[in-house]
Amino acid sequence: MESKPPLPPFTAETASQKVRMAEDAWNSRDPDRVVQVYTPDTTWRNRAEFPIGRDQVHAFLTRKWATELDYRLIKELWSFTDNRIAVRFAYEWHDHTDQWFRSYGNENWEFTGSGLMRRRFASINDLTITEDERQFRWPLGRRPDDHPGLSDLRL
Repeated sequence: MESKPPLPPFTAETASQKVRMAEDAWNSRDPDRVVQVYTPDTTWRNRAEFPIGRDQVHAFLTRKWATELDYRLIKELWSFTDNRIAVRFAYEWHDHTDQWFRSYGNENWEFTGSGLMRRRFASINDLTITEDERQFRWPLGRRPDDHPGLSDLRL
């Protein structure tokens, strides 16, 4: 059986590690990499989409990153208990017309004992921003360790 440490039950330290690992994976914008942390039968709610299983999640992420260009994400631990983690997040991206957006949201995660995410429920809102209002300007990929987090940016 696959295992994706850190494993539940979570502590403040291991929940924070899990959140940062998820942020790093999503910032890779690589659906092949991202789907490996979910159970084969994972259940999602993302906006008005309800993908089930790795194949549907992979297709969802492929569509997402084909339209949400230059995607950069920051996640922050909100709360945790046993095998569940709640996060808040913001990400910046632009569409094919070069209109920039900042998307804000919350996610609730539930993990198996092996550390794979079984359930992911995301609520997301989009704000149109100008290029000058962007705050996530690191090179594409992993957010640098010294880049401010959401609370530091007052987001």
